[in-house]
Amino acid sequence: MDIGHRLKSVRLQARLSQRELAKRSGVTNGFISQVEKNQVSPSIGSLKRLLDGLPMSLAEFFAEEQDNSNPVVYRADQQPDRGSGDISYRLIGSHFPGRTITLLRETMPPGTDTGPELLSHAGQECGVVIQGQLQLTVGDRCFELGPGDGYYFDSTEPHRFVNIGEQDLLIVSANQPPTY
Repeated sequence: MDIGHRLKSVRLQARLSQRELAKRSGVTNGFISQVEKNQVSPSIGSLKRLLDGLPMSLAEFFAEEQDNSNPVVYRADQQPDRGSGDISYRLIGSHFPGRTITLLRETMPPGTDTGPELLSHAGQECGVVIQGQLQLTVGDRCFELGPGDGYYFDSTEPHRFVNIGEQDLLIVSANQPPTY
């Protein structure tokens, strides 16, 4: 396999510049350029860091493409976890070419939250609670949501999510523009 050509191909499919992939991966864009030109051969660790920035697993990277069509199904083991701490954000469609939204399957254990600081970023987000009890703060408003309840708001408004229930909180959410 031509690793340089494959890396460039998946980077372009994800619509990332070398600079953006470098920023996401914690490497220099010069290193990415050298890998794509096959001037250097990355170690497995370096390649994994690059692929985490896409995000894509090593197995997906080395898998032979069955056809040239866009992927449709993303099995549970093909959904990278972009969360931190106890919160899991499983990204669906992680390497879909030209992806314009983020779709997440979120899991928050009882008592967890997105942090003491309210979040704020460009775009819009929405979601639906599948299981558990969510306390959602948007601006100076606070809401309690249960299974079947949904939300939709402008992400520039400061917001925070807290699991106030006694079981895992499961949410399916989407936001645009993509954040992962």
